Amino acid sequence: MALADELVALGGSFLAAGIVARLGAKIGLPTIPLFMLAGIIFGPHTPGLALVDNPADLKVVAALGLIFLLFYLGLEFSLDDIVQGGGRLLAAGGIYLLLNVGGGLAFGFAVGWGGREALILAGVIGISSSAIVTKLLVDLKRLGNPESRLILGIIVVEDVFLALYLALLQPVLGGAHDIGEAAVAFGKAFAFLITLTAVARWGGRVVGKLVETKDDELLVVMFTGLAVLTAGLAEEFGVSDAIGAFMIGLILATTKAAGRIRTLVHPLRDAFAALFFFAFGLSIAPGDFGPVVIPVVIAVVLTFVLNIAAGAIAARLHSYDRQAAVNIGLTVLSRGEFALILATLALAAGLDGRLAPFIAGYVFVLAILGPLLAGRSGRLVRLIPAPLFPSRGGEVTASDGPGTVHRG
Repeated sequence: MALADELVALGGSFLAAGIVARLGAKIGLPTIPLFMLAGIIFGPHTPGLALVDNPADLKVVAALGLIFLLFYLGLEFSLDDIVQGGGRLLAAGGIYLLLNVGGGLAFGFAVGWGGREALILAGVIGISSSAIVTKLLVDLKRLGNPESRLILGIIVVEDVFLALYLALLQPVLGGAHDIGEAAVAFGKAFAFLITLTAVARWGGRVVGKLVETKDDELLVVMFTGLAVLTAGLAEEFGVSDAIGAFMIGLILATTKAAGRIRTLVHPLRDAFAALFFFAFGLSIAPGDFGPVVIPVVIAVVLTFVLNIAAGAIAARLHSYDRQAAVNIGLTVLSRGEFALILATLALAAGLDGRLAPFIAGYVFVLAILGPLLAGRSGRLVRLIPAPLFPSRGGEVTASDGPGTVHRG
């Protein structure tokens, strides 16, 4: 492709993603599924204008989107959130993962697409979207609600699990032919992660001296270089580039420049992440949705039931009321960026061709349905039987109204 064609395709992709998302935002839809939709509409598999004939042409740009997404998540991550939450927070997050990942794994084996495919589906169904969940809490003005800290805690536990899960998946998806080969691949990946964890624990000051500068321009250049370089090294050691980016974000989160980096990386994250979702949409042919419609519907219903159950258990652990339980279950219902990360890994590994359209349809439905249901959780409180939450004196009560909290 000539340079002029590449620039036109790249600029057109940004604009197409922005225009479709802007139109959807007028009726309150989140951006992630709309960026995907733009990729499908303007992709090579849909009649009409095809901005990009070969999705591989956006491979590097899309990879930057994934890198900046996970890099930012690493910057936001803090083990203190788990430590301060104590055992009940770990229990709530663990139960959420047990129900959702376990249900996803059972679903994966039930559809019969293969063992490696089942492992991908376990992560897809088991992990909610941090981006959508965080945005929902802000948009619904519920950050002041008592259950919101628990919701954010569950997201943190999910993030830790995701990092470990991706590291475990890499040797499996890499096509290791026997247990010994898989063990060696995992050993290399684990050693790399341990090294980065040690740097995060004890070497933050050294890394801080490398990047810290009063000049914002130079700071952007330095942290971008570190994020991309670490992502590349991670790939070399058999770890996902996404986890490499997450780990360097975790390291930089301990430096004095962390606050400025979070601010400066925002536009990079938003712009390139849009291309990541758009590029994923390019790989989807609308005709591929037909065979996966029924599995998508079953998976959506399963996820809804599992999330409501997890919300009820988490609320009981923290002595919250029935409304808080519904708020928790519906707020963490949306699926988004992490499911698409797993879909990208599945495509690269050459897994069953039904995975990509299934994940796209599943994410699209829940990324839209989740916010709509969360905003109406007050009307859906009867989803949880009242006897599960008998009235107790001093029980913490979270109302459905924006930011309103009262105690019974």
